[in-house]
Amino acid sequence: MAAFDILAFGEPLMEFAQLDDTRRHYLPGFGGDTSNVAIAAARLGAKTAVFTAVGDDSFGRDFLKLWDEEGVDRSSVITMPGERTGIYFISYGPNGHEFSYYRAGSAASLVTPSLLPLDLIGSSRVLHLSGISQAISVSACDACFAAVRHAREKGVVVSYDTNLRLRLWPLDRARAVINATAQLADIVLPGLDDARQLTGLDRPEDICDFYLKGGARVVALTLGKDGTMVAVPGERRLIPGRPVKAVDATGAGDTFDGGFLVEWLRSGDPFAAAAYGNAAAALSTLGHGAVAPMPRAADVATFMAQG
Repeated sequence: MAAFDILAFGEPLMEFAQLDDTRRHYLPGFGGDTSNVAIAAARLGAKTAVFTAVGDDSFGRDFLKLWDEEGVDRSSVITMPGERTGIYFISYGPNGHEFSYYRAGSAASLVTPSLLPLDLIGSSRVLHLSGISQAISVSACDACFAAVRHAREKGVVVSYDTNLRLRLWPLDRARAVINATAQLADIVLPGLDDARQLTGLDRPEDICDFYLKGGARVVALTLGKDGTMVAVPGERRLIPGRPVKAVDATGAGDTFDGGFLVEWLRSGDPFAAAAYGNAAAALSTLGHGAVAPMPRAADVATFMAQG
């Protein structure tokens, strides 16, 4: 029996979300895409774990406490003395939310392949990571590839969110690394805007085919308010989005990933998984910040029952 349903590998970031137009008041919270996925999935009923490194600072200790409170196993998380945990700020304007990052040299970026918890990776049902996990440093990128290859050797499903962040690396390098990793993944979870830049293709159907031809078993291409296009060999469907009066979309994509993986592990149906992920993601936009508004399983069930 697998130790965990989902093991997420990446960088946690302390979050500060703007509360008013003066930009003098910020609400502290938690972010980092893979940590968000682990928490979202845990709230929805999965047994999850995280692997990363945090600084020996108050923010790092806050994350250890958060994971404990959320029921996310953090036994393999490394605390690095003398290093720091990354942070980011969310500001809001007429075009939505804007991010300012202070993460260079974070503890998570110092992870190397030699630090990987190989036993934990090999005993999980799914290893989840993202393009951001690879973009933060060369050593972290090497560690991600080593983790993916070990997972494949052990028959562990690899889930990969392309999550392109051009502030972290140039497009040509991002394309090379992300597209190579996608070819090693079983489940690929791209967003439309990112995928267009990474593949050079425009139509969602062509993007899905690109990843399927690369070797993915399942592609779930998120299309914002238009829903999610899900593709498997021989079949493709558009799963409608769930309209809500969104307050803040921070972390919605991560909540989708967590919801998708939970339902996929439960039912084996990628189309049902996308419908579930869409509902969870919609609910996560009803509050500020990435983690605080993530829904529980009962919330999603009630929301989906409303039709």
